[in-house]
Amino acid sequence: MNITERLKNLREEKNLRIYDISEFLKIDKDLYGKYERQNVIIPIKHLINVSEYFDASLDYIFNFSNLKHYKNSTTINIQLMSQRLKEIRKEEKLTQEKLANEINTNKSVICSYEKGKRIIPTPFLYEICKKYNISADYLLGKIDSPKFLK
Repeated sequence: MNITERLKNLREEKNLRIYDISEFLKIDKDLYGKYERQNVIIPIKHLINVSEYFDASLDYIFNFSNLKHYKNSTTINIQLMSQRLKEIRKEEKLTQEKLANEINTNKSVICSYEKGKRIIPTPFLYEICKKYNISADYLLGKIDSPKFLK
C-alpha cells in the first residue's frame, strides 16, 4: 500500500503542515507524520476523515485512480458496505473462510464486516479492492459508480 505521496501532496496543495492535519484529527503530529511516511498504517477512521477533509476519494489516496473526487460522493455507509462485501465475495465465488485466508485474517472477522458490526480496516480494505479491482469508495458505500477500478 503506497499512500505516502498522495497524503503529502494533498496536504501540501493546501499549504498545510503535518501539525495542521494532526490538529484536525486530534492526534500527535509525530503520529500523522508516520502515517505520511507509512511507518504506521493509517487507521480507517483517520483515513476517512482525511479523505473528507481534502475532498479526495479513497481510490485517489490509495493510488487506484487519478480522479481526485467523485461526484455524488457521500459518507461511509456501513450497511451498504456489508452488503457490497458479501456481493463481491459471492461474485468471486468465495466463502468467508477463503476470503479471510486471502487477506490474512479469519472467517469471524469477515462475518463481522458482512453483518455491519465493524468497518473494514485500512489494510484489508486496500487488499480486497486491489485483489478484486473494486473501488474502495464503492465498497464503503460512498459512491454507487464506478464499482470497478480502471
